[in-house]
Amino acid sequence: MEVDYIIVGMGLAGIAFSKKLLAEKKSFVVFENESQHSSTVAGGVYNPIVLKRFTPVWDAAMQLKIALPFYGELEKTLQAKYTHTLPIHRIFKSIQEQNNWFVACDKPLMQDYMLPTVGTDKNQGLVSDFGVGKLVNTGRVDTKSLLKDYRSFLMGKGLLKMESFEYDAVEHIESSIKYKGITAGHIVFCEGYGMLKNPWFKDLPMQEAKGELITIHAPALKTDYLIKASVFVMPIGNDLYKVGATFNWKDKTNTPTLAGKEELLMKLDMFLTCPYQVVDHVAGIRPTVKDRRPLVGVHPVYKNLAILNGLGTRGVMIAPQAANQLYDFLEHQIAIPKEVCIGRFKA
Repeated sequence: MEVDYIIVGMGLAGIAFSKKLLAEKKSFVVFENESQHSSTVAGGVYNPIVLKRFTPVWDAAMQLKIALPFYGELEKTLQAKYTHTLPIHRIFKSIQEQNNWFVACDKPLMQDYMLPTVGTDKNQGLVSDFGVGKLVNTGRVDTKSLLKDYRSFLMGKGLLKMESFEYDAVEHIESSIKYKGITAGHIVFCEGYGMLKNPWFKDLPMQEAKGELITIHAPALKTDYLIKASVFVMPIGNDLYKVGATFNWKDKTNTPTLAGKEELLMKLDMFLTCPYQVVDHVAGIRPTVKDRRPLVGVHPVYKNLAILNGLGTRGVMIAPQAANQLYDFLEHQIAIPKEVCIGRFKA
């Protein structure tokens, strides 16, 4: 069997790169062992504003320009709805935060998203003594459904192998690679936290952070917007809301914990007063990088081996752009921007 590419991992990065290959009529096969859960449990919010400091997300305008049509095309291909418009209400903690909001509203990019008023949240189940800042033109991607449907789509085409990739079975042969009877031009690793076991890329500086989320049933809440305070509360339909997320830099398992659940409930109860019931609890490891930029590039010695990883908490925004950048480098030798290229970590 001969293909142009082998892809290892089918999270958001794997979807983005494989979709690019399909568009360019390149042949490929994907290996996925379901060991990584970050894309599955992600909140999937797209928002170009850092809500802690009211500053713009790095390169957000270009990311969204690429990402929104990308998900729209996937919806047409898979005949399902994954993107949902979702305003955001940021609960202010002080008058100072109100002032900071107004200052930020006057800046470029911000004007398209931040409304220059202090809103009042009349919902009976919320505490917002200092009012709220309202964002528009934001939304969420149902990553769990997208991953499920896209994997089924690839499986139907015979392009997805549900098995672990064995690094020791890779053979380097001149300008190509052999792997268990498959000859490929390149291997692209989209493994998330699994990168730490990859013999070629394990030394890249990933700062993996475990995140836990709960889902609550709160019939009295009745919001059609995301609430952001010490945690976010995101409506997902049928009076269900995702609540998250924790950051744990020590625990490297995908197992939900009592401590994580208690932390979320403690923060939630600081501003939510209506009754609710916890109906689900999940966890995953975010593949993050200290400078909050993805890991895109090729191995310094084995040029047929590439990586697309480190998407962090904003993977739904970053993945399509980063996939295009890697493809353009591999196929057209267009330089990868230095902000995301793994070469930025050279000694």
